[in-house]
Amino acid sequence: INKMATAPAAPPPPISSNTNTNNSVDTREAEIPASTSKERPSDDNAWLNAHYDPLASIYTFSSCITLDDLYGDGDTKLLVGDLGTGSFDAKLKVFKGTQITMETPLLDLPTGLCSFYMDSNVPRTPAVAVASGSYVYVYKNLRPYFKFTIPSLDVNSSELDLWTQVKEDKIDVTMLREHLESLRSEVGSSALTVRTLKFLQLGPDELQNFASRFRNTPLKRLTVITCITSLHKSHSEVDAISCLVIGTEHHDVYILDPEAFTILSKVSVPGTPVFLSVSGLFDVDYRIVVACRNAHIYTIKKGSSRPKYEIVLSSQPSGLQRVGKNVVIATMDKKLICYTAKGKCLWTVDLPDAVTTLELMDHKARGFKAVLLAMRNREVRIYRDKYLVNSMTLDDVVVGIKFGRFGREDGALVLVTQCGSLIIKLLRRTVSLEGRELLAGPPTAQSSKLSVPKKTKVFVEQTQREREYATAMHETFQHDLYRLRLETARAYVKSLAKREIPLTTSLAESIKISAQVHGLGPLFKLTVTIQNNSPNAPLSNLCLVCRHDEKLYTIDKPIQQLPLLVPSLSYNFATMVQCQDTLGRTEPIKVLVHRGGSSLPLLTALIDMPVSESLIIA
Repeated sequence: INKMATAPAAPPPPISSNTNTNNSVDTREAEIPASTSKERPSDDNAWLNAHYDPLASIYTFSSCITLDDLYGDGDTKLLVGDLGTGSFDAKLKVFKGTQITMETPLLDLPTGLCSFYMDSNVPRTPAVAVASGSYVYVYKNLRPYFKFTIPSLDVNSSELDLWTQVKEDKIDVTMLREHLESLRSEVGSSALTVRTLKFLQLGPDELQNFASRFRNTPLKRLTVITCITSLHKSHSEVDAISCLVIGTEHHDVYILDPEAFTILSKVSVPGTPVFLSVSGLFDVDYRIVVACRNAHIYTIKKGSSRPKYEIVLSSQPSGLQRVGKNVVIATMDKKLICYTAKGKCLWTVDLPDAVTTLELMDHKARGFKAVLLAMRNREVRIYRDKYLVNSMTLDDVVVGIKFGRFGREDGALVLVTQCGSLIIKLLRRTVSLEGRELLAGPPTAQSSKLSVPKKTKVFVEQTQREREYATAMHETFQHDLYRLRLETARAYVKSLAKREIPLTTSLAESIKISAQVHGLGPLFKLTVTIQNNSPNAPLSNLCLVCRHDEKLYTIDKPIQQLPLLVPSLSYNFATMVQCQDTLGRTEPIKVLVHRGGSSLPLLTALIDMPVSESLIIA
């Protein structure tokens, strides 16, 4: 912190001749010069192009951008945690309008940035928390105030013993390296310290100098912060005191006290947190929605030591936002999904390209809430519920986005592109973002009367019979229902014993299989998709076997050796199937996944083959 406080502030970068230095964020359309709006306008002209600087050289993400009133004067500033172009060029930049008013060097690359109120002093000025490496740097009045260190993890006893022996000259560096490599193969790289991992990457000539340099330094195992946000403590006002919520690489979620910076709560989740969304008050009741790298979503409630609800996604999340009581998630398989707080899927939207960032659009003056998302095809969209209400296309891929009050303007949109450009847009005050689908109302068929037929003599007699024999009919129905359940349970147990279901029941070898048949015939393409659903155990020594009637079909590759199956990833395996029958007969093809040396399959799937189209035409 002392180093940060004494570091001189860098001067503002030179302004290009294409950028108007008199631009202000609250300018209207008549005041915008033509040179500041080089990007493409939105499809329906819902946005005003307030500022465009292609030479801003800002390299950051949405998690490192925030808008807040830093001095309590009603003028909202833009804070950006700039990653820079190298390992030591990270800076905290503050923009007033379109000008940089302050730059503070950061000791490490930032992973998240948020503003929060840590006291009740007047005037109300927020503090800024920057997560970087294993530390949280807190700035008060834009000056270094406090540094919080994430608690260190337990060091592996074998690793500590090896470094102790090196310190006492009981073993040399060559033997140390051999034992450390053996230890890494047993426990994995994540269970070792940074010193050991760095030591294993060095060449033979550098080992002795490295060991001599750090032999007397205590061995520590630190984790890394992956995400950060804030949670209101006792009151729900905008300027109320808030707690910091931190997610770490080793599956822990911490809640910090805003005054003493002590740990108020710690909850471990099964995966590494990458996105956090909070709601409620810490002293009353709160919920923390955690999106993890293992494609799972967990919910943490007050007083619980473990996550309560779990949502399994089809792919890793690329963004998470809370809209009202629902959670909107963007996934890497080009989907936008909405879930309730209890994990029920409400709707899914298929997107044309992968999502780079997802942000909440909360316009309090209009009472409008939606989600903003940017995609790889340089398009930025606004979705209210599942309806697309606005879209625009820029000249570059957007990687950082933030909507809110900027300067004196409520509807400001800040965009940072992949090439480092800074774009500021203003929402028109007369534009309507209500989609037609939202105002459609009930269908016309709902108001039309149904033509109910008149009661016939047979209907009356049947009704009288049901009244007289209601008990006997109910008993017969219950008997048949119980028998159906019994037969279903027997068939399910039989399928489990013969491994004839497309999903394994073992937690150690959890595999899911699905298949698709492409083509019109007589030549078909059979694509089998296999996914390893185990939490952290890869699977190997597996093979894929296709059993079929040789009189009807000929398969190009009936047996395929499977590669190493990494958890949460899908693998596709294709083979060609030739239909030899000329009478239009079909039979299902049985696909089995075997482990080497075992006679029983891990799982089985039956694939119904279609009739060859050439036979139908003939």
